[in-house]
Amino acid sequence: MSEWRQLLEENDTIEVEVTALKNGQWTAYKKFSWFVVNDSIDSYLTYRLIEPDYSIWNRLQIKQRCVENFDEYALADYNLQENRCMNCHTPSSQNPQLSMLYVRGEGGGAILNQNGRLRKLNIRTSDMVQTSTYFQFAPSGRYIVFSCNVVVPAIQASAQKRLEVYDTESDIYVADLEKNIIIRSELLSDTARLETFPTFSPDGKYIYYCTSPKVELPQDCKNLKYALARIPFDEATGTIGTQVDTLFTERSVCHPRVSPDGERLLFSVQDYGTFPIWHKEADLWMMNLKTGEIDKLQAVNSDMSESYHSWSSNSHWFVFASKRDDGLYGKPYYSYVDKNGKAHKPFCLPQKNPTFYDDFLKSFNAPEMAKGKIPFNAVDVANAMKLPAEKFE
Repeated sequence: MSEWRQLLEENDTIEVEVTALKNGQWTAYKKFSWFVVNDSIDSYLTYRLIEPDYSIWNRLQIKQRCVENFDEYALADYNLQENRCMNCHTPSSQNPQLSMLYVRGEGGGAILNQNGRLRKLNIRTSDMVQTSTYFQFAPSGRYIVFSCNVVVPAIQASAQKRLEVYDTESDIYVADLEKNIIIRSELLSDTARLETFPTFSPDGKYIYYCTSPKVELPQDCKNLKYALARIPFDEATGTIGTQVDTLFTERSVCHPRVSPDGERLLFSVQDYGTFPIWHKEADLWMMNLKTGEIDKLQAVNSDMSESYHSWSSNSHWFVFASKRDDGLYGKPYYSYVDKNGKAHKPFCLPQKNPTFYDDFLKSFNAPEMAKGKIPFNAVDVANAMKLPAEKFE
């Protein structure tokens, strides 16, 4: 590894030539180049390892990996959680000292990490259709914005599609993690609409989210199309604004994420619905928030699903789950965004053994970057699950 690092430090371009011996004949392939950039990448990556099944889970793990070497650590493990569903480990602004994950099922809750101290939260009140599902932190770390989703998986009759997943109900709320109270707005819990995938802007002044009119489900699922919208938020007073701006309606939108510098918004697009991992046509697009211009990221996307993306702390990298290699298993791919906002051809997270992905039978789901090591482990989460859940009102 020291030789590899020296090679990168001494070169900004590395020319690669591949030759192969086939049936006693040597074949040389066209040369290509690796480009080395000076922008560093956040040192840790967290992800959920899950079998790419249709509608069940089994033997889930949430892990973190140091990308400067090959060290990997378990943050949550099925062996310690009675084989429960676990998902959505997300740090606040790539800060390892503030993050949260969910452990589902009876007695479950949101496990909040504050400088290594874990709290178990029940982020649900009697007026909510479901417990919290998708969330993001506000820049201050005091608030999270989250959606409550009634999620329905449906097996497809068509051999071309394995599964469709849709929401029959979904609303958005804000939780104050200091006062354990829920902040509401009728604009984010409209009974005639579905609202989901909320995220804060880096300055905390807006909540971006996806919204669609309700349709008859499952028969009208292909008419379920989500627009990208935003609504103001005031962190100083903890209040939600009264004006909704619709920003994009060209295709169905999922998972909006704003770059930490506030300049760009990365999101998934697909023909319809809200679950891009089972849509081959799902791509990543990027919006310039100053001009509204859309970059369809042709250098990044493939003919398979791209989804579940997150930004680096310096806004020059994003990581996402791609099924481009076999159409079934999601793998973490990194793309570099240069100073002009151009996203470059992505590469897969390297593994110590170059044949690792050939026989590893789990998908890497919801990859998230962090600037340092997360200060808890799977045993700590198991112990936190024994705590009484803090309630919200």
